[in-house]
Amino acid sequence: MKKILSLLRRCVEDYDMIQAGDRVAVGVSGGKDSLVLLASLARLSQFYPQKFTVEAFTVDMGIQGMDFSGVARFCDDLGVPYHILPTQINKVIFETRKEKNPCALCAKMRKGSLHEGILAHGIHKVALGHHYDDAVETFFLSLFYEGRISCFHPVTYLDRSDVTQIRPLLYVSESMVREAAQRLHMPVVHNPCPADGNTKRQEVKDLIAGLEGQYPKLKEYVFSSMQRLPLTNWAPRELKRRPPTEEVRA
Repeated sequence: MKKILSLLRRCVEDYDMIQAGDRVAVGVSGGKDSLVLLASLARLSQFYPQKFTVEAFTVDMGIQGMDFSGVARFCDDLGVPYHILPTQINKVIFETRKEKNPCALCAKMRKGSLHEGILAHGIHKVALGHHYDDAVETFFLSLFYEGRISCFHPVTYLDRSDVTQIRPLLYVSESMVREAAQRLHMPVVHNPCPADGNTKRQEVKDLIAGLEGQYPKLKEYVFSSMQRLPLTNWAPRELKRRPPTEEVRA
C-alpha cells in the first residue's frame, strides 16, 4: 500500500483535490477500487498537512443477497464512519423499466442517491474510485462511441448540487489495486448485476488488452497525452513534472 499511497498523495497534490477542513465522502460500492481508495484516504488523513476527515457511503441498490457487513467491519477497523443509503435502483432498472442497456441510467441514479446522501450529512466533497485504467478506457469509449476526445475530470464541481467530485486513484493502475485488495484480504462484495462483464467498457478493456501485445506502452502514452494536451481540467499543477507513467505500469 505504500506505493499506492504515494501515488494517491501525488495525484491529490497535482490537482489540489483536498483542502484543510474538508470532510471527504468516499463512495464505497464494495468493489476493490473503492475499498483501496477508502483505505488509502483514511491513511492519508492521518498525516496529510491539510487536515481532513473521511466518511464512507454505500448506495445499496436493493439487489437481493448483497451483504455489506464485511465493509462495515472494514470501516470500523479503519476508524471511518460508515453509512448505507438504501434504494430500489435495481428494481426500477430491471423490473419496472426493463432496460436493455442499463449502465448509463444506473450510474446516473447511483450518483444522484450518493449526492443526496452525503448532502444530508453536510458533506460536499466525494471521492470516487476511478483509477488509471478507467481513465484510458473512458478516453477510448468517448472516441469510439461519442466521436469526441474526452474523459471524466480529476476534479469536477457540480454547481447544481454543490458537490465536488475527486478521483485520487488516477495515478494507480488496476493491477496495483487488484494486488493490494487480494494481499490485504479486503472484503470485496461480489456484484451480481446482470450487465456485469457485458458492457461497452468491457469491450474496450478487452480491445486495449489485445493492442498492448503489439503496443506495450499504449496506456502510458494515452494517459500522458491527456495531461499534456491537456484535456479540459487534466493539466496537473506542475506541467513540467514528469508524468507518473512508469510508476503506474504494473
